Amino acid sequence: MTRHEEQDDAGRRTGRRPRVLKAAGLALAAALVLGIGTAGWAYWHLDDNIKSVDIDNALGDNRPAKAVTTPAPSGSASASPLPTEAVNILVLGSDSRSGEENQALGGGDSSGARSDTAMVVHIDAGRTTATVVSIPRDTLVTRPSCPLSDGGSTAVAYGAMFNTAYSVGGPVCAVKTVESLTDVRMDHYIEVDFSGFAKLVDALGGVTVTTDEDIDDDDSHLHLAAGTHHLDGTRALALARTRHGIGDGSDLGRIGLQQTLVKALLEQIASTDLLTSPTRLYTVADAVTGSLTTDTGLDSLAALMELGQSLKGLSAARLETVTMPVVAAPSDPNRVVAQEPAASELWASLR
Repeated sequence: MTRHEEQDDAGRRTGRRPRVLKAAGLALAAALVLGIGTAGWAYWHLDDNIKSVDIDNALGDNRPAKAVTTPAPSGSASASPLPTEAVNILVLGSDSRSGEENQALGGGDSSGARSDTAMVVHIDAGRTTATVVSIPRDTLVTRPSCPLSDGGSTAVAYGAMFNTAYSVGGPVCAVKTVESLTDVRMDHYIEVDFSGFAKLVDALGGVTVTTDEDIDDDDSHLHLAAGTHHLDGTRALALARTRHGIGDGSDLGRIGLQQTLVKALLEQIASTDLLTSPTRLYTVADAVTGSLTTDTGLDSLAALMELGQSLKGLSAARLETVTMPVVAAPSDPNRVVAQEPAASELWASLR
């Protein structure tokens, strides 16, 4: 009997090859089980990343009416498992002061956070076109009374800066203030913080933007010559925060840069085939979910995936970016107020 053979219990000769194959099969099965387990852990991790706020329960029924949608007829060939109705989402960029990463990126003092960027994203029925309306943070508004988590409420404030709503009452007050200003129901809420935005840009391999003028802003630490640049996460964030080094130094110049970044990010996502690289896909998903605070309607990976899949027909070319019409505030030339009737007409078009 050679060293490559051995006897079984019945005395028959058997080769080692079947045992080797059996061992290999067990190893493969173990690897598959490990892979499934890893995928399950990854899904749980990404799902657990997402923080949420129950805005609907906090605000109750005293809100603008939901848009009326006409459901597809039963059995219709056009019926789809994915949602197709119009939807309004308030997207806030938070300059959080908490955490070492946010402070390193310019978050500053750890005592609080503000809504540094506010955009109402209106996705049309069919979800192939969208309008992004930026609200200048320096806009003076009537800030309504907002419920607080301890059972109390904030006081009504007249002539308050728009971004103070988030400071005094968090996401709930931000949504209530936007709905009071626009009379448009916010179906969902998404908040992204400093470090999360930078991580997302890095995970996507950077983002390419074109600036029409030189930018020299010591506050945001950004210095760019006019032209096309490929930016990493830190520099892209600096571009989003720049205001003193462009235009008249107001928030309106910064909004233009932020809108350019939104379109550039959409183009980068569209050009990056994430499905061919599970590792990169996970890195992007981890960056996105780890930086998000949403309403409870979007606080799961499944809900975010469904939203994303419903927008597969939306491209940067089909995205219109505008700024709420404003004029200088009579009480303060450094602040703005909604320009009427243009602002009201804009909001009416989104209902």
